[in-house]
Amino acid sequence: MTEQMQRIVLARRPEGEPVAEDFRLEEAALPDPADGEVLVKVHYMSLDPYMRGRMDDAKSYATPVPVGGTMEGGAVGEVVASKSDAFAPGDYAFGMFGWASHGCLPARELRKLDPAHGPLTAALGVLGMPGFTGWFGLNEYGKPKNGETLVVAAATGPVGSMVGQLAKAQGLRVVGVAGSPEKCALATGRFGFDACLDHHAYADGKEMRAALAEACPDGIDIYFENVGGKVLEGVLPLLNVGGRIPVCGMISWYNAGALGADAGGAKDNLPKLWRTILVNRLHVHGFIIADHFDRYPEFLSEVGPKVASGEIGIQEDIAEGLENAPEAFMGMLKGRNFGKQIVKIA
Repeated sequence: MTEQMQRIVLARRPEGEPVAEDFRLEEAALPDPADGEVLVKVHYMSLDPYMRGRMDDAKSYATPVPVGGTMEGGAVGEVVASKSDAFAPGDYAFGMFGWASHGCLPARELRKLDPAHGPLTAALGVLGMPGFTGWFGLNEYGKPKNGETLVVAAATGPVGSMVGQLAKAQGLRVVGVAGSPEKCALATGRFGFDACLDHHAYADGKEMRAALAEACPDGIDIYFENVGGKVLEGVLPLLNVGGRIPVCGMISWYNAGALGADAGGAKDNLPKLWRTILVNRLHVHGFIIADHFDRYPEFLSEVGPKVASGEIGIQEDIAEGLENAPEAFMGMLKGRNFGKQIVKIA
């Protein structure tokens, strides 16, 4: 009998918020690696907001997941078979294995993991794509300077917490925005932010602006954009001349998907936005971290020791079982996770 693996596929394209029926758990034959390939048994997989965009058949920076295709995502696990000199059974690797119990990829597409850099899960969060995203976006486009003020939403996620901790270490006032009093306590406690606002406490962008103005008496120099929505509305009038906005994501609008921004409750604030960019001479820079992985070794050499020493704090939220990945994913999109969302497979 052929050995089996499990995977979660996209059963249909969601309309608005994903629901359980948009996913399907399947069994498939365990792949046999060809020359140059490596078979990995997945221990942990990552759940990230960008995956919501992959579920829509809409023009984007990456090809959408086909209906019936394995949901996309990064994962870490143990090599169980290898036809490459670069990996041996027992090694640990990161790769884009998707939502699955096993993955088989060419060795050139994998990254061997160094146990000295921390637990396996660190490669999915603080030392993986999210942490690298925060480090790169802050330094390359935020250009932080001692004494400035930075605001970052989704502050306790793996991107936001990295941004805030690095900025704080460089002498900035750091104000986070998060989705509960508990998350705000995490931001000001473990992550060392100066202040954190619970966005659920404010009805709209106007209320958000008033709270931010109190937390940022000298205005805002850097807004690391992760969420859009009322946080962006609140930040815009408070940006100082020469302010910088690295645009990483806009999770509050993701569930609008192919239906368009209006379905997500977004307002047409484009004229106000455009005028603010002009008048305040703002630097707004969208970036996709996949374009910049040549900088990953630099990030790892700088941040890896800080994680190992505890200088950079970590918070992970680990769900159990591949079959529970859709529920964890849907909860993450609504802010129910407490830290980096991971699913334990093996």
